[in-house]
Amino acid sequence: MPNPTEPEVRALQKEFGFHALDTEDVLSPAQRPKLDFYPNYLFLILLFPLYDRASREILSSEVDVFIFPNALLTFHQNNLTPIIELRRNCERDEAVRARILADTPALLLYEILDRLLTYTYPMLDHVSLDIKNIERHIFSGYERAMVQETLIIRRNIVNFRKIMQSHKSVIKRLLDRSTSFFPAQKLSAYFNNLIEHTKDIWETLDNDKETIEALQQTNEALISFRLNDILKLLTILSVIMLPIGIIASVLGMNVPMPWSESPISLPIALAVMLSVALTLTTVFRAMKWL
Repeated sequence: MPNPTEPEVRALQKEFGFHALDTEDVLSPAQRPKLDFYPNYLFLILLFPLYDRASREILSSEVDVFIFPNALLTFHQNNLTPIIELRRNCERDEAVRARILADTPALLLYEILDRLLTYTYPMLDHVSLDIKNIERHIFSGYERAMVQETLIIRRNIVNFRKIMQSHKSVIKRLLDRSTSFFPAQKLSAYFNNLIEHTKDIWETLDNDKETIEALQQTNEALISFRLNDILKLLTILSVIMLPIGIIASVLGMNVPMPWSESPISLPIALAVMLSVALTLTTVFRAMKWL
């Protein structure tokens, strides 16, 4: 059921007899993933990633599932494309409807979870592509421009990991303890496939996390190196200008000098300043500071 209202959820609670606490979980947003067992049904909450193009942020979308021996109820926010498309396909295509709905609710649950997990792979590819672009730009001289981009990708990876971290354990518990609701041996291959999906997704996220952290450290090191070069250059210029400034200050004093009346006193002073600057520049170049 997309975007369930409270009256609709309350009505289904009376019809199917699920617990009031589960009703509150359905009506309250941002739940953590969990799996609750009851004598006559299972209650499953999972979060799935959703990419917001406007904010360039990976957000979470909640899916609540009630699993009965002969029925399956889903509640979601109507923003996950796989669930929307599956419902449309079942409504329009009788063959799809017969294949998915003819067996136990567990097969329908597998179909939903499989589509939702597969839906995350393009987002993972997008994150990996962003990381490659950041790496290319960092080593092309755009370190400062990549600071914000690196933080955006790192935030998305953190959000992605928070969303996916409990999937493996929840699905494994579902497979291990749901024998009273559907034949586990018959569907173990299906749900083990889901567990493999979660492992692949988590391994990819781990690799992306390590890569973006390494790139962030590299970027910060390159920025620091460039800043050190700038500071070193400014320091060298200050050292070169210091004796010139002292000479200019002495000559600018209203104190009688033996050569102050000479017509060549200014060229001599300029020549001394220039020779000091050239001497210091030569010394710094010999020391490989320039």
